[in-house]
Amino acid sequence: MAWIALADHAEARFSKSGLGCDAGTASTARLGDDGLLARGSVMIETLLASDGRPLSLFNYQGGFPWQFGLSVQALPGGGVALVTGLGNDRLHAAATLEGVTAGAPLRVTYSWDAPARWARLALEHIGTGHIAMTDLRAPMPMPLAELRHMISEPRSRDMDRHVRFMAISTEIEPIGPMPTMTAHLPIATPNGQTEVSQLKRGDIVLGSDGSGVPVLQTVRRVVPARGSFRPIRLRAPYFGLRRDILVAPEQRLMLSGSDVEYMFDRPCVLVPARHLVNGVSAFYANSATTITYHDIILPGCEAVRAAGADLETMFVGRIRRKPVMLNASLLAEFDRNLLPEHALSTYPVLRPFEAITLAENRAA
Repeated sequence: MAWIALADHAEARFSKSGLGCDAGTASTARLGDDGLLARGSVMIETLLASDGRPLSLFNYQGGFPWQFGLSVQALPGGGVALVTGLGNDRLHAAATLEGVTAGAPLRVTYSWDAPARWARLALEHIGTGHIAMTDLRAPMPMPLAELRHMISEPRSRDMDRHVRFMAISTEIEPIGPMPTMTAHLPIATPNGQTEVSQLKRGDIVLGSDGSGVPVLQTVRRVVPARGSFRPIRLRAPYFGLRRDILVAPEQRLMLSGSDVEYMFDRPCVLVPARHLVNGVSAFYANSATTITYHDIILPGCEAVRAAGADLETMFVGRIRRKPVMLNASLLAEFDRNLLPEHALSTYPVLRPFEAITLAENRAA
């Protein structure tokens, strides 16, 4: 897969040969400017508006000769409607994610395979992992020339201020569980530190309690380094770190100590890295257009020791019991019988203000 376009309110980039670490790898590199993207994905991350009214998140209407158009609208109650068109043809899609409140972060992914006459609109509530999907028939391809104009010319499109970024991939992008560790993150093993990108199925890593745990699977994914994928730098010596590390915002740290027991009456708590950003012990890192995240799947979603901190590994829940979700995910390539089932952690996940209070208490 390869990302060929990325736009936010600060910059816009398009390359049919691929962006960032995908440079030169895109299948569209060989196509002329009049080529068609027959298979791919459009991803939009946004915050839902708080006024409860329909909101146009994105709109582009091209002209002659393609008459290509793409619009995405947020609807009250956690719904999203998408319309795409080519010439006289139109495709309408809608999906609703129940229980989503105003101001919630949402990822919208529209994927299509025109030769296979199949498409999918997926909504993901960032942070909770709740997902809604709608399958569609007979999607149209998208003209590369129109996509280039749509991305490279900001005045040609309307993108609401709630939208964090828009990106375009040449492949069907997975949804569901995502890796959250960067390639060089050192993981403790019985033989010393090993970078997470070097681990493989069958290797043994050390859990937070020092016991050996077998790696069942390893995963990796290239994503736009924006929005919920923008890496966070956690600084040593905070959180027990012996060196700085880079992780995804959704990476959860397992914190323990007398202050945790006193404040939360639990031996351990889980804290998403995004809740710890304060400009001192944790801050958003500058990065390239794309970033590669890695992770490991362990039998019980055990936390592992990484550079002195305890980090939770990839949580897959009971996805192997849900064929539709499994096939749409990054785990589709694995034998479902070789995937574990993870129960929800007994440790509480701190809310933003709780995490800030704990971090400030430790920095005092």
